[in-house]
Amino acid sequence: MNNRIYSFLGNLLILTGVVVGMTGCSKTIDESQPVAYLPTNLDETAGNWKTYVLTSPTDVTLAAPAATNSTTYQAELSDLKTQSKTLTTEQQQAVTYWGAGAVYRWNEIARELSARYNLPPASTADGKYPVPDAANPLADPRFPFANPPYTARALAYLSVAQYDALVATWYYKKQYNRAAPSTVDSGIKPALPVAAMSSYPSEDAVVAMASYTVLKAMFPGEVPYLDAKLAEHQNSRLWAGMNVASDVSAGTSLGSQVAAKVMARAKTDGMSTSNNQSVTGGMIKDVQTRGLSEVWVSQESPARPPMLPNYGVVKTWNFDQATMVKIRPDAPPAIGSPEFTKALDELKTIQRTQTREQARIANYWADGVGSYTPPGHWHRTAANAAHDARYSEVRMARTLALVGTALMDAAICCWDTKYYYYYPRPQQFGLKTSVGLPNFPAYTSGHSTFSGAAAVVLSGIFPDQADDFMAKANEASVSRMYGLIHYRFDCEVGMACGKKIGSFATARGKADGSGL
Repeated sequence: MNNRIYSFLGNLLILTGVVVGMTGCSKTIDESQPVAYLPTNLDETAGNWKTYVLTSPTDVTLAAPAATNSTTYQAELSDLKTQSKTLTTEQQQAVTYWGAGAVYRWNEIARELSARYNLPPASTADGKYPVPDAANPLADPRFPFANPPYTARALAYLSVAQYDALVATWYYKKQYNRAAPSTVDSGIKPALPVAAMSSYPSEDAVVAMASYTVLKAMFPGEVPYLDAKLAEHQNSRLWAGMNVASDVSAGTSLGSQVAAKVMARAKTDGMSTSNNQSVTGGMIKDVQTRGLSEVWVSQESPARPPMLPNYGVVKTWNFDQATMVKIRPDAPPAIGSPEFTKALDELKTIQRTQTREQARIANYWADGVGSYTPPGHWHRTAANAAHDARYSEVRMARTLALVGTALMDAAICCWDTKYYYYYPRPQQFGLKTSVGLPNFPAYTSGHSTFSGAAAVVLSGIFPDQADDFMAKANEASVSRMYGLIHYRFDCEVGMACGKKIGSFATARGKADGSGL
């Protein structure tokens, strides 16, 4: 890789901002340490990488830019000099914030929104649980309830939109190859490092618009907030002297076109029927016919309807429905069998003798109400790994798309398994928990399935960190036993299934033309 592909012009980039933690806490990045974010490779051939929804970068169109010696472009340069010459403190902070990376920041925003909306509806006075209404998202209960499957889906679509849009961006950058403003006019002093590649269209503007479009659909009550973030991000490129206005407008158009195609898939992926409660009667009848003596029931009072019982029909990304059925885990032990009794007794022992370390692990990985859930936890892990590796925008988006689609596939497969077997949780046999009791069947463990899938994908991308990712996945899995809400077989079988799911995404990544 060429480590000198960027010319460092302007101030060192200081990473700032707030990252919502796994348990809803926040961690402020140390602003005293200047860090210039310099990708180690521009990935100049990324315009040829395999996309998810687009069949080709030319599925979306972009007009040729004005020549740099044209009157139109020269007027844009003059305006850019004016905008970037004297910045307010607030504008300088925006430049620094977004300079950490467009994909990185918008995924951070998405996780924060997921945590904000991860609140299950409360019951009404008559003992019913109202369903959040997308048409009235700020009414009580707010839409969406960003539970793990919802968050997995939101983050998957966000990352796919970012990735497909950036592949198209790299394609058009190479085709038009218009130099950065500071290269054309040395009188422009950019506040961030400038890439030795075309500035048309602006990759930041592409990511901003693609992200905005997806998140506006997923979190409709946050449109004013997202409007402000979109405008701030777009303007930050002008304030920093990085792009002229036509670079930004072209990126906005391209990002909008790609996001529209991605969201067209979302509208027909089956999510609209995922909370169909009428299917549960047939599911229970089927599992009883197969010999299950006791089915899962809600332990809340009043009883809460099961979470997303039909999520298993949602369209997967990296394999088809027939494959999903094929990799569905075998049946769990019969209630009262020696295998079941052994697993239940193990939990009873943990309940009597739980250590402080076991309690710490259970709480650290709880990822419950008010958090951005296990999918968000693993997205943050992936984003940080890609950021530490100094990936280009397009390669970071690829990383998150591979992880994100694997996590959404894991949610779909896990929920299919849960409601196929309808297996009771340990709480129906006297166990207590302090980490929150999920409102869906036990087998298999969602944490374990998510973690196995993410760890496999990340290990393929960052092989030198494979042991660490697997250690995290194993700890996340066993945490559900320490929390007393899963049997050992829930966790072990979930991990094994998750690893299979992750292998499909890994195989896709090996064939996408990126060289990894």
